[in-house]
Amino acid sequence: MSHAYPQLQLFINGQWLSSEGRKSEPVFNPVDESVLGDLPHASQADLQAALQAANGAFESWKRTSPLARSDILRKAASLIRERATHIATCMTLEQGKPLRESRLEVLAAADTYDWYAEEGRRNYGRLVPGKTPTQRIAVHHEPVGVCAAFAPWNFPAITPARKIAGALAAGCTLILKPAEETPATAQELVRVLHDAGLPAGVLNMVFGVPAEVSGYLLDQPEIAKFSFTGSTAVGKMLAAQAARSMKRATLELGGHAPVIVWKDADVAKVADALVAGKFRNAGQVCISPTRFYVHREVFDRFVAAFVERTRQLKVGNGLEEASNMGPLANPRRIEALTRLIADAQKRGATLHTGGKRMPGAGFFWEPTVLSHVDEDAGLMNEEPFGPVALINPVDDMEEALRRANRLQYGLAAYAFTQDSGVRQQLANGVQTGMLGINTLNISMAEAPFGGVKESGWGSECGIEGLQAYCNIKLVSEDQ
Repeated sequence: MSHAYPQLQLFINGQWLSSEGRKSEPVFNPVDESVLGDLPHASQADLQAALQAANGAFESWKRTSPLARSDILRKAASLIRERATHIATCMTLEQGKPLRESRLEVLAAADTYDWYAEEGRRNYGRLVPGKTPTQRIAVHHEPVGVCAAFAPWNFPAITPARKIAGALAAGCTLILKPAEETPATAQELVRVLHDAGLPAGVLNMVFGVPAEVSGYLLDQPEIAKFSFTGSTAVGKMLAAQAARSMKRATLELGGHAPVIVWKDADVAKVADALVAGKFRNAGQVCISPTRFYVHREVFDRFVAAFVERTRQLKVGNGLEEASNMGPLANPRRIEALTRLIADAQKRGATLHTGGKRMPGAGFFWEPTVLSHVDEDAGLMNEEPFGPVALINPVDDMEEALRRANRLQYGLAAYAFTQDSGVRQQLANGVQTGMLGINTLNISMAEAPFGGVKESGWGSECGIEGLQAYCNIKLVSEDQ
């Protein structure tokens, strides 16, 4: 057990509850597969208690002024910054990513609390001119009610932060189920709100068998809306269940981000950016640049530059300063990558570097680069969710757009060009929720984060993320 790793607990109605008398499961360190802690599972009685607490707290939290709600979120953001090193260490221990990445994510979570604290004070409705001098038309934004949120293991700070801050700023109460693989990070984000004076019942945190927890909560009439970040397959199942009682939903699902590198791109500069972006969090990123479509004129130079930089990456324990990439978070990804890379090679792909699990303890995988990957290969159609870059040549923009848009995914896409005409073609032609042109920076508190097609419904962050937790009410009056 690590001294930096906290005791794992549930949080219901303002009380911390231990694993004593409850089912539990171990949490593992992906570096050496050692046990970090014992995670309690919420019983059905615990889930009922969380539901009652959130339901009971809703009316008073709804009536709490936006300024008072803002003050609590701001204080929590300050506490996150004070505790950033501790929270980042928890994240690296349980998730594996390098400590500097963990720290940046924790600070982004603080920014998210801060931004929603401010935007919650500006959750304006509007007045609409009437058809007659005596008619008054008003549009009100009202909190939807009790919400449920399900967060993934790959970004255990920023994804819960978006859901918590959006719900609370809008005046909703929330039951959060973070990922069982990475519970301590979310626990610390809940703790800062408790320490900042959040009233009991407004935010509750539970763990358990995911399908059982979501199945129970989404069947309850008190739950008005849910937010889920995870795979498309699970998102579809949750959406189908929620649709039976017309619950609102925000879904941020799978991705398989295309990258178009045009013939006028600065190959060395673009390779620097894309290697850093591709192997961030060992490629376990829903918006990770993955399918590279490179103009044939610069293809060979780009592959050489990308492979050279990939080979220089140091893979190791995320707590070690020198590590550029940590382990995969769990053994499931190792099985998937082994299968997918073998399939691609059978279909004629060229393996330039990497391609296999690293020897020894832990879930380490070599940073991998493949080129000339058949479009029918599993890797080109199934989200790899690992440190694998797939690089193919294209001859013109029509081909690049056709191949980029081929899949049912539409979460993120990227492109690199200095040509303003090409940039306009890309902005109009790529089917995606988020497009980065000459940048990988598409995730920020003040702008909407979400996908189209089978990559999701709705957005988190931005004014769109706040309004996702609001009902729109029209009030039309006449004398």
